[in-house]
Amino acid sequence: MWLILGAILAGEPQQVAMPAWMAGCWERKSGESWTEECWTGDRAGQMMGSSRSGKGEALQWYEHTRITAEGGAISFCALPKGQTGGCFKATKATESEIVFENEAHDYPQRIRYWRDGKDLAAEISLKDGSKASQWRYAPMGN
Repeated sequence: MWLILGAILAGEPQQVAMPAWMAGCWERKSGESWTEECWTGDRAGQMMGSSRSGKGEALQWYEHTRITAEGGAISFCALPKGQTGGCFKATKATESEIVFENEAHDYPQRIRYWRDGKDLAAEISLKDGSKASQWRYAPMGN
């Protein structure tokens, strides 16, 4: 503890841990609408992810994602269906929450994930928190 406190007081950057608590497959269902999001565990400083959503048997959206650790910094990058991808740097990380931001991106500018009990929650918004959309996922298969 004293080493961490000493590093903080000395102005040294804190080491941000990968959000291993996100690993697994998650789903949200509402009538015929569904969303699924899956994350691998951390290996070699990367967590690979994917998300898809639809209605009934029709796929309406998908994206490929990754969280990487490089040089003590954590980044979230997404390649959404038919759009230019973007990367966001972690600005906050705890044992159950991580926030990524990219002020230069049009929308979203902030991506937030957190654990709420056994569920995974996600939110996208502008950097100031406005125009927010949230999802709450249960572990898949439950």
